[in-house]
Amino acid sequence: MPQLPRAVFAMNPVHLPELFPPPLMARLRSLVRIDPALVVRDFGDPEAAEALAGAEVLITGWGCPPVDARALAAAPGLRALLHAGGSVRDWVGEAVWERGIAVSSAVDANALPVAEYTLAAILLSGKDAFRFQQRFRAEHAFPAPGDYAAVGNVGRRVGIIGASRVGRRVLELLRPFDFALSLYDPYVDASEAAALGAVTLPLDELLRTSDIVSLHAPDTPETYRLLDRRRLALIPDGGVLVNTSRGALVEPGALQDELVSGRIGAVLDVTEPEPLPADSPLYRLPNVFLTPHIAGSLGNELERLGRTVVEELALLGAGSPLAHGVRRADLAHSA
Repeated sequence: MPQLPRAVFAMNPVHLPELFPPPLMARLRSLVRIDPALVVRDFGDPEAAEALAGAEVLITGWGCPPVDARALAAAPGLRALLHAGGSVRDWVGEAVWERGIAVSSAVDANALPVAEYTLAAILLSGKDAFRFQQRFRAEHAFPAPGDYAAVGNVGRRVGIIGASRVGRRVLELLRPFDFALSLYDPYVDASEAAALGAVTLPLDELLRTSDIVSLHAPDTPETYRLLDRRRLALIPDGGVLVNTSRGALVEPGALQDELVSGRIGAVLDVTEPEPLPADSPLYRLPNVFLTPHIAGSLGNELERLGRTVVEELALLGAGSPLAHGVRRADLAHSA
């Protein structure tokens, strides 16, 4: 019987128990030889040298050090890198691709809770729930019937910016509702958008015609400050911006000005900077619902990321293609 491949964990060890609870860790250890007590934080660590020298698989997570030429020198037999997290773009170095190491990411699994958060934000924004919650807490009384005139999700126009994994999942989740869905993504044509349940629009037109705008584009040089002062001004009065992507996509000063004026509202799980300064008015505005970057996988959702890695290990052991392989060419326009 062939010997199982050697594997090593590389991440912040605080995440390991949630990513791989005991039953899942047992399944993982049936597929590879790995020491759960060894979690690498520095590829130059002498205590990890022996394990890395024999490693064929690197199982990474949040807090993994850069996997560059120095790291690969410590792991000369490495043939696969399986990431129990989202994007690998900023820490998987050129040496990994040049050496032909297979790379996989649990980005699809991590997209699910972000899309669920977004769905909730859109539905609650359409009901103006965040403002009414604060008002009810302060006044202890129901609003007058006329205050509900602009409330409701029937025919609400939702604009999605970015057909990323999260963006596509959001469109799928929105499909059963009575929304008019539009999409801006320069890499998606009209027929593909129609299959997703949306119509494609130029960005400016999407902003002008959407009641709720939700950001799902990656943080790249092309998307930096994608929503600047001019474009934020295109969102109709009373509109809502939902951002579960990255704060860098929005011009911070312009967004603050729009929100302080009360012209639009926002649901922000990400900001720039992150977190905001303690004196930021966004913490106190009634038209802003602010959360501390919680849309992605947390708590019991982390096991889903670990399960993706275990499933990839099974495919690797069977000699089958990885189900969630990352292609170097895709990194220029993906998260």
